[in-house]
Amino acid sequence: MDIASLVGIISGLVLIVSAIFIGGSADIFVNVPGLMIVIGGTMAATLLTVQFKDVTNAFKGAYIVFTRDNTNPIEMIDTMIKLSKISHRHGLLKLGDVKTDSAVLKRACNLLSEAASEEVIRNTLQNEIDSLLARHFAVQDVFRKMGTYAPAFGMLGTLIGLIQMLSELDNPDKLGPAMAVALLTTFYGSVMATMMFLPIAGKLKARTVLEVTNLEIIREGSISILTNDHYAHVYEQLSSYLPERERKPINSDKAAPAKGKTK
Repeated sequence: MDIASLVGIISGLVLIVSAIFIGGSADIFVNVPGLMIVIGGTMAATLLTVQFKDVTNAFKGAYIVFTRDNTNPIEMIDTMIKLSKISHRHGLLKLGDVKTDSAVLKRACNLLSEAASEEVIRNTLQNEIDSLLARHFAVQDVFRKMGTYAPAFGMLGTLIGLIQMLSELDNPDKLGPAMAVALLTTFYGSVMATMMFLPIAGKLKARTVLEVTNLEIIREGSISILTNDHYAHVYEQLSSYLPERERKPINSDKAAPAKGKTK
């Protein structure tokens, strides 16, 4: 699991639960009708807004993001340098034999081995980037909408509780507990939005930026390989995608293979 996500989830839950227990009994924070209003209402409104497949894809995407590592741009640059060396030593045709777990990188290698033009390679890989952005935006948008709907349904639950409370004005002893129950739905909605839905949307956006960077490295690296640039020149062009502190002099003898695995 992604370490930052694990630390964030555990620390957030521990602090909230600890504050509840320190303040008194935890039983007063349990209200089944309130949970039904917030969870059921949020899911219903989301399904009314987007397609069902977008919701399922969103939860699948969130699972992948939190459980699977992504290729670091440094490693992707090393991979492109390795491909550049293969091209220089054996020709572009040899790139068609490269084995990789990245479908986009494999497609780029196939285009290079077929001696496709620079325009074809650039347009093809740019289409991959555009389609990835569209898919990821749809997934992120589901969680952003849920982060918007949850507090709204929390407030709706509070209004329902207040109406029920006001109907008991002739019994003052019940007003205090009834007010507490009414406020719980707002609490549920706020916690779900700020601890679950919006952070997940933010994590997905950060992962999208990283994946787009990797695809741009593949695109620009492929064009450099096509124009027969020396692998040192390939690195110089691609190093602009890295922060200054992460750039390093290229080893003229070898480049480390990347996590994006070429074989």
